[in-house]
Amino acid sequence: MSPKKVPMRKCTGCGQMKDKRELVRVVRSKEGEISLDLVGKKPGRGAYICKDVECLQLSRKAKRIERALDCVISPELYDEMEREIENE
Repeated sequence: MSPKKVPMRKCTGCGQMKDKRELVRVVRSKEGEISLDLVGKKPGRGAYICKDVECLQLSRKAKRIERALDCVISPELYDEMEREIENE
């Protein structure tokens, strides 16, 4: 029996390919609401980021999450995501 395939995703901050379980998913729902998906099960368009504040700041500076989700993210929402990642 062959080993189970591990899904890989690219961090929008540092650009490294990592195991999906090592990353945090940022989700845009059909209603346009942006949130962090710590479990990886929420429905909607997703972008992945390392569980590191530095990666979030890199992605924020270059607006990579906004491009991936095709929306505008407010500075307050970025600050909230930063706090959630720090608390994780």
